[in-house]
Amino acid sequence: DVQLVESGGGSVQAGGSLRLTCTYSTYAYSSYCLGWFRQAPGKENEGVVDTDSDGRATYASSVKGRFTISQDNGLKKSYLQMNDLKPEDSGMYYCSIGDYCTFVAGAYEAWGRGTQGTV
Repeated sequence: DVQLVESGGGSVQAGGSLRLTCTYSTYAYSSYCLGWFRQAPGKENEGVVDTDSDGRATYASSVKGRFTISQDNGLKKSYLQMNDLKPEDSGMYYCSIGDYCTFVAGAYEAWGRGTQGTV
């Protein structure tokens, strides 16, 4: 089974930055999508950004221009650079992997345990 591990969370002041990393094991398919989601207490799981194995990314409007996703397919790592952070960006951040890109959480096949980001 594919496994994902997030790291890099922490606590920063508003306007600060965090860089999250998702390390994943081999996925069954050569074409896949990595999704980053976040969930704040009392709120629904929210799609932040997804990227397919060719590097095409889709950002939620709330983070566009502030967050940047990149990935190293050889190392099987996805990086989420988060700049100009706002209190509403706080939450548990999860990475996930699936066959296609969508902000529908249920479409993803595997998830990490998450890393907390607090602003």
